[in-house]
Amino acid sequence: MEQKQQQKMHTTMKKKVMGFKIASNRSRLAFGILLAFFILMNFWMLSRIQDSGPVKGLKSRFMKSNSSTVSLPVELRKIGKGKKPHKTAYARLLYKAAHALAENQYKSLEPKDLWLEPYHAVAASWQPCADQRVWKPSEGNNGYIMVTANGGINQQRVAVCNIVAVARLLNATLVIPSFMFSSVWRDISQFGDIYQEDYFIDYLKPDIRIVKELPKELQSLDLEAIGSVVTDVDIGKEAKPSFYLKHILPLLMKNRVVHFVGFGNRLASDPIPYHLQRLRCRCNFHALQFTPKIQATAALMIQRMRQNASHSGLLDENLVGPFAKSKGKIKKDFRYLALHLRFEIDMVAHSLCDFGGGEEEKKELEAYREIHFPGLMELKNTTKLPSPEGLKADGLCPLMPEETVLMLAGLGFKRDTRIFLAGAQIYGGKSRLNALTSLFPNMVTKDNLLSPSEIEPFLNFSSQLAALDFITCTASDVFAMTDSGSQLSSLVSGYRVYYGGGKMPTIRPNKRRLADIFLKNNTIDWKIFETRIRKAVRQNKRVFARPVGRSVYRYPRCSECMCNTQEATLIRPR
Repeated sequence: MEQKQQQKMHTTMKKKVMGFKIASNRSRLAFGILLAFFILMNFWMLSRIQDSGPVKGLKSRFMKSNSSTVSLPVELRKIGKGKKPHKTAYARLLYKAAHALAENQYKSLEPKDLWLEPYHAVAASWQPCADQRVWKPSEGNNGYIMVTANGGINQQRVAVCNIVAVARLLNATLVIPSFMFSSVWRDISQFGDIYQEDYFIDYLKPDIRIVKELPKELQSLDLEAIGSVVTDVDIGKEAKPSFYLKHILPLLMKNRVVHFVGFGNRLASDPIPYHLQRLRCRCNFHALQFTPKIQATAALMIQRMRQNASHSGLLDENLVGPFAKSKGKIKKDFRYLALHLRFEIDMVAHSLCDFGGGEEEKKELEAYREIHFPGLMELKNTTKLPSPEGLKADGLCPLMPEETVLMLAGLGFKRDTRIFLAGAQIYGGKSRLNALTSLFPNMVTKDNLLSPSEIEPFLNFSSQLAALDFITCTASDVFAMTDSGSQLSSLVSGYRVYYGGGKMPTIRPNKRRLADIFLKNNTIDWKIFETRIRKAVRQNKRVFARPVGRSVYRYPRCSECMCNTQEATLIRPR
């Protein structure tokens, strides 16, 4: 009997052991299949990054839930002219980024401050108040000021607000600004094609007198013959108010008209009388409203980026006026990131940096410099300039698309993040963008968001297209720039600070810190890379008052533009 019980126990134990082995083998098999899946996924994503052909599998529809309400092109349009496959120095890190994105795809958690302003309380203490006035309207009886502003839409915007301040300073009447035709931008748009003229005139009526044209008796004057044409050669950059009072006012009083031609960056940021500085802010943040044509189309883009969410974002009403939906909190499923990737050929060529394209790239950029930057070429040939490696280490090179996508992946954005890409043609075209579109397939431009018939009215007007970029970037839940010196990025970030109430985070990478991190791309562990990237970006999110001499359009946190409800202190990250 005892022997039978022992045999039974032995048999039972043997079955348990066998069952354990089978279960163990099944677990190993399941783990092996899962591991193989991740390896294949990483290999597939990396192969797409390095492929020069079309981005396979990238859906023309931005999001499926939009399919019933949003008309999008059948395929993603070509971004630039793709050439040979781009050989990147970051293949190893891109592989690790692809692995991390695939691994985190189905995890719900993201870094807690990824979509938030980390120093919200201090940022929220600054509130807009540039609309407050304490002076009487200017009669404008010292004469008329005309301006023909050069550059693109963002440079022209700054010029307009600067000339408004000059008109008040000289007690002059301002004629609605004109925009200079540029061989680079090739856009014939004038002020009224981009901004609402009547709103501009009426809003600034308590400040200055504005008319749409010169009086008839002054229209026949030969302004050049009488010495009333003032160019940028005649005015130094960042000219102080005293210059205008000393040199321009007598000319205005004598000839009754002064015409500024160019007027690029021709008024200093400091020292400026308090209320004159506030007028510049009032012009930029309140008086310049885009035309209904631009507002309506931009509102459509924002709605599609947000999957037609039922509520508008925090800044929508300021940006698109009556075309904004009712205000409400945007749920996390409807958030989007806007990215201004400043990597056009002019930026790339002017930087004198090396972007890994070998001799072909060097010859192409050198030829471009000879045509468009002859002064730079002369300096390059006569002066010993820093090496490309030195420029990179000092943070003076534009972030490449590969570096940008690594930064976004390192920060913790998920693979399905909706990304709006602003800007013109990217140097290197589709081949250079493969890293971005492969790791973040929900990346679109205005060409993808709008149907051919919707974008057609804007196609020959680069400034109006740039206005669509400006609005869609400014309204985004997070805005990421790759070059802090960009005029678009500066104006977008300033607008978000002014109206954002500490709820509109902006990513401003410190390129010097990033260069040091990327230098270790062949050895650095991905977790360490993530930690260092997040620390480097967080350090540039500190909240501070406008430094002396810096633009109020970019740094509106100053008493002239915004009112601080508590003591403003410099907040540095831990």
